Amino acid sequence: MTLRLVPRVYRSDRELKHEMSTVLGWVAAGETVEVRRRQQPVAVLSPPVRKTPTKHPPFAARLAAIYGAKVLKATWTDLVSESRGER
Repeated sequence: MTLRLVPRVYRSDRELKHEMSTVLGWVAAGETVEVRRRQQPVAVLSPPVRKTPTKHPPFAARLAAIYGAKVLKATWTDLVSESRGER
């Protein structure tokens, strides 16, 4: 487990909120971030522990099995536009 300290001292909650997307990016990348206030730890942010990786169904394979190489005459955009009519 990687421990990373927030690289600067935040003078207010507003500053930490401003940098939150960066901090959450570190957590999403698998790092653990310790947040300190006046050199005392107040929170530890870490990614969730997953038992197994998320498996997604093979959508592309399912579409190929259903439609094959067939090209549809109209796109979904065309069908939706047609059903909405002129606005």
